[in-house]
Formats: sequence, structure tokens, C-alpha cells
Amino acid sequence: MKTQYYKIFALAFLLIITQSCENANSMVDTSVEAPNTSGVHGEVFGIWNKNTTIYVSGDIIVPEGKSLVLEEGVTVIMDPNSKPEFIVRGNLYSMGTAVNPVKITGPVETRKPDSWGQVWGGILATTTCTEMLLDHTIIELGGATTTEASTSVKMGLYKAKAGENLPALWFSNTRGKLVITNSIIRNFHDDATYLEGGELIISKNKFYSTGNKGGEGVNIKSGVLADVSYNLFFSNNTNALKLSNSGGRSPQTHVVAYNNTIINTGWRRPDIKGGSIWLESSVYAEVYNTLFANTRFGIKQDTKNKPDTRSKSSNNLYYGYTSDAVTGFTPNNGDILSGSNDMISTTPQANDPKFKNYPLNNSYTSAAFNDAWDFHLSSGSPAISKGSTNIIRNFPKGLTINNTLYESPEPSSYIGAYGQ
Repeated sequence: MKTQYYKIFALAFLLIITQSCENANSMVDTSVEAPNTSGVHGEVFGIWNKNTTIYVSGDIIVPEGKSLVLEEGVTVIMDPNSKPEFIVRGNLYSMGTAVNPVKITGPVETRKPDSWGQVWGGILATTTCTEMLLDHTIIELGGATTTEASTSVKMGLYKAKAGENLPALWFSNTRGKLVITNSIIRNFHDDATYLEGGELIISKNKFYSTGNKGGEGVNIKSGVLADVSYNLFFSNNTNALKLSNSGGRSPQTHVVAYNNTIINTGWRRPDIKGGSIWLESSVYAEVYNTLFANTRFGIKQDTKNKPDTRSKSSNNLYYGYTSDAVTGFTPNNGDILSGSNDMISTTPQANDPKFKNYPLNNSYTSAAFNDAWDFHLSSGSPAISKGSTNIIRNFPKGLTINNTLYESPEPSSYIGAYGQ
């Protein structure tokens, strides 16, 4: 009898130790597996398993204190009739791979390359979301317009009113951490991101074909410390980067943006704000090693609400196929800025970056993206060896999310997001 008792006790003790080790290795709550059936709506947390397809029929909410993991190959299909919102009050970890990404999208019939989305809402992270990871994740076809009946409006999220086009991602915890890496945000109706707080690493992503009548690639407000690097921005309606300290949150926003490639931005928003990089409202912004090709403007400031005087830029390359582009990014004594060691075309087609495969005579207003394009640099490109490596990042040691360290990449000696 005693022998049997000791065996039961030993098994129970082993189970406790095993569970403790598992819990020590992850913040993810896997006590309840999220459903894998059609018509998911309401509260979800746990794990959406590798290579499964999740049909979302209504708004979904990750509860405060819980986590949802999307394993590699998960496809989330949003119902275009209910236009679901993806609300994250807990934590979200989307963990795709290069060969097997996570995808948040609409049904097959809505996946058109010229779409401006609005099939579903967006991912809305509340102030109780402390961690979010989007790694090798494709987010597309969202940006639905809110109504009085929208869950986000009732919960006071984003702009908390009807008539707003939701961004692909809204993040709002000034004490939270967000990493977006190796991901794609495309074909959204308005902003790709709208970020109002937190420690952020945004690296090695593609933001393209976003914004029908307005919208930025990365839209940052007050309360943010961010490293933004090695991203490709193509045909964002207004700006690739809108950097601002508006909103009164602490800390003062400080963005270090380096080694990004920006192409054809701003031409579909022909007013004062359409361009490439917009600085305003006492933002402390540093911009380095940026390759501007056929952008409507270069680095532009709000002359009535200027950035912090510590803001600076250097080692950027500007190319314009036509005189309109060259004139637009030429520095002046007012809103168009320049930095040290910049390479700025004074005549059309000077400073050809020599992309491996991209037609520089492509229409500035075309939002169509071709996956066959290659923005690496060919031999003889003036962008090679002209970048600065003397850049102090906000997070030189990276950010740890879900007990995993994600790097803020070191700057490169070339200009742009891609070397040779």
C-alpha cells in the first residue's frame, strides 16, 4: 500500500515539475486551445495550431491576462459581411516562418492586388496589451470603417468614433513592447500602422499598396521609442513614415530610422502632406541611410509645429526619374530638409541606385506591386559603401518578447534596405 502511495506521489511531483518548467519557458497561456472551426468569434486565447485555417465570423477578443499564439502556416480568414475587428487586450504572438508565414486575410474572392481592403477591420491592441509579436506575418485587405455599433467604438479604442478607417495595427501601451519583423502589410484602406506608445522594433518588413485616399506606412505618435530599419515602403498614399510627438503621452517620441528604401510614396495624395517622411510636433527623429526613389518629397517638416531641434539626418540618397520628383525633394529654407553627407539629385535620373530589377520609369501613381521586383543593389550603385554605421539605436540589445530576444539590426555601410 505504501509503495503504491509513493508511486502516485512521485508521479504527481514529476507532473508539477514538468508543468513548472514549461511555464518558465513561456508567457503563453495554453490552458485552453483556441477553436479551430468555422465561425470563430468572441473571446479567444491559447494556440492556433500550425497550418490550420481559422474562419472568423465576428469580432474576436484576446482577454486581458491571456495570450493567443498563431503558429507557422496559420491562415485567418475574415468574414467580409461582418467585417470583424481583432481586439487584443492580452498578448498576441504571430510566429510564422519565411517558408510558412501566418496570413490574416479575406476569402479568396477578395484577394485582388488592386484592392483597397475594408474586408475586415484591423488589429487593435489596448493599453493592457503588454507584448505583441508579428514575425513572418502577412496582413492584408483590412481597414473597414467604424460605425456606432463597432466594438472598438463602444470600447473607446483607436479614435473611438464612427466613420474612421481602421489601421492594420493600432498599438497604444506606452509601457508595452511591439516587434514587427519579416512581415508584409498590404492593400489596406488607410494607415498600415498607428502607434501611440511603447518600445518598438520595426524591421525587415514590406509596407506597400496601402491607403486609398490617405494613410501612412508607419504612423507614430507620442509615447514611443522606436528603431525602424531595413523596411521597404512602396506607394503608401501619404508618407512612408509620419513621425510625431502629438498626444501628450510620455516619453517624448524618439525614432531612429535607418537603412530603409522608400519608393513612389506621396503621389496619390497630392496635397501638402503627401511625401516620404513627415516630421512634426516636437518629435525627436533621426533619419539615416535612406534610399528615396521617385518619392514626392524627401524629409519634410510641419513648419508650424516643428520637430525637436535635436532631430537630424545624414547619408541619404535621393533619385528622381523626372524633374517633378527632383524639384519636390530639393531642400529649401522651409519645409524640405536635408542632412549631412546626403546624395541629392539635382537633375533627373542622376544617382541611379541601380536596383537589380525595378523599372525606374514605373508610373509614380501606380500602386500595383510586383513580387518579381528586386531592390538589391547592382555593382556600381552609388548607394554602396555610402551609409553610416555610426548610429546609436534605441535598442542596441534588442527587445525580449515571450522570453525570446528580437534584435534591432546594426546599421549597414550601404544606403537603403538591401545591399548587394
